[in-house]
Amino acid sequence: MLSIFQKKTFLADLLPGFTDFHNHLLPGIDDGADTATDSLNIIEKFNELGINNFVATPHVMGEFYPNTPATILPALNKLKNQLSKDTQIQVSGEYMMDQFLLEQLEAENLLPILEKYLLVEMSYFQAPINLEEILFKIQNQDLKPILAHPERYAFYHSKSLVKYKDLKSRGCDFQLNMLSLTPHYGIGIQKTAFQLLENGMIDYISSDAHKVEHLEKIKNIKLTKKQHSLLEPVVNRSKSLFG
Repeated sequence: MLSIFQKKTFLADLLPGFTDFHNHLLPGIDDGADTATDSLNIIEKFNELGINNFVATPHVMGEFYPNTPATILPALNKLKNQLSKDTQIQVSGEYMMDQFLLEQLEAENLLPILEKYLLVEMSYFQAPINLEEILFKIQNQDLKPILAHPERYAFYHSKSLVKYKDLKSRGCDFQLNMLSLTPHYGIGIQKTAFQLLENGMIDYISSDAHKVEHLEKIKNIKLTKKQHSLLEPVVNRSKSLFG
């Protein structure tokens, strides 16, 4: 029987030296930071967690945020001269698996993470009907797909995790959102997050922070001893991705 007095730690205890590679801190190009001031406030909150290194990943989706290097790189330049020398920031994108992505793949007009990984997402309502084609074309360009927040796709939730296992078999790595460790997105998503962790299916973790309030919540995430043991190797693997 678990004791109600079981010792807890904080997720933040694991994060110093971590590179956050899923966030929306670039100003004015998606539903994250509106201004450079907002971006700097978000970065300040990250710094309080011991995080000074970032890959900014604005949404890239044809219907709402048709971002390309031509919009992402200028947004980065708005920040660069205001950042402290201790802050390192690279850019990529969170790529919706849609027709726009296929077009950008064909044009070789992408910003992969470390020139090797592509952070991808799906609609929260259903997977794309041509999911297999998209994953094949990503990998055909020598890129490794990392599926953002797999726990948030409710249409994949099941006790057997069969659809997640299928995605794994197709070469997808999985990136967990930090806030999914809490009921922030809903109890069902929190439950699936830990189910995926317990089954060894989560490869990486990142914040998906859009605003200061998200970092304030992350700062207060408490972990049981078991949760800490599940998350520590995932955090360490995320750190090692960036050397």
